[in-house]
Amino acid sequence: MRALATLLACALAFPAAAMAADDGLRTAVLLDHMHGIDANVTYLKASGQELKLDVLLPDDYASKARPVVLRFHGGGWVAGSRESSALSALPWLQMGYTVVNVSYRLGNTALAPAAVEDTLCALQWVGRNAKKYNFDLSKVVTTGNSAGGHLALTTSMIPADSPFTNQCAANEPTWSGPYRNPAPKVAAVVNWFGITDVADMLQGPNQRSYAVAWFGSMPGREGLARALSPLTYVRAGGPPVFTVHGDADPLVPYAHGVRLKAALDKAGVKNVLYTIKGGKHGGFAPEQQLAAFEAVREFLRGEGLLPAQP
Repeated sequence: MRALATLLACALAFPAAAMAADDGLRTAVLLDHMHGIDANVTYLKASGQELKLDVLLPDDYASKARPVVLRFHGGGWVAGSRESSALSALPWLQMGYTVVNVSYRLGNTALAPAAVEDTLCALQWVGRNAKKYNFDLSKVVTTGNSAGGHLALTTSMIPADSPFTNQCAANEPTWSGPYRNPAPKVAAVVNWFGITDVADMLQGPNQRSYAVAWFGSMPGREGLARALSPLTYVRAGGPPVFTVHGDADPLVPYAHGVRLKAALDKAGVKNVLYTIKGGKHGGFAPEQQLAAFEAVREFLRGEGLLPAQP
């Protein structure tokens, strides 16, 4: 009887085990089956380039407004591309977000502050195209890794009347009348090991070649670096921030995440510093990455920003 019970238990467990083993395939198939991409959309013309973005959205996007994630790739402002990191959109799609994956001018095309100007225009593009793609403008999240984390922070923190938004006026449908910034207020930021003090990277012990290359030999670069630093714009009423940072990061010092948390705490802005023990500059172990995203999801759920699941 004990042997029969054991066999029965194994037989009953087999379908569940098979289903669990197939979860990854099922998720991948459904993501492909239920989503589409509006690719290579021009959101800005600058420096003789058409700057592009891709909108990854559910096939039934017209049925209801969806929270949107505005995503910026990394690469120290001088390298990287939205295409090479496109798979980073998958966790967000699985959570139910529409994802806007953005390119911006790199340092070999235009030095600082071009990348910041571009991503601010991408946020305005989201505001202008909310009806077309059914974006929920009350639930816009910015995210990115490394330089993309920096851009996620500056895009959400720089005031709407900043001179850094001026080039976006070129996107106005008409050239008459006053310019009005259509950017929605960002509801939250998910910052993956982003630079928070740009000036710190230009000289001294934390100097990094990618930051130096982004500014070149321009005069007044230290002042501009401070004006492009997220720490400059921390203030009460800012969006909640979830930061993921490895405490052994060799490219963006872990201290940048610690200093951001301290500033946000002082300003009374809700935030989390999620530390990857022994973590380098990304490339975390699969379980570490999964745990970080699970923590991100709970943070966004707590802010009422997680999409409703069918």
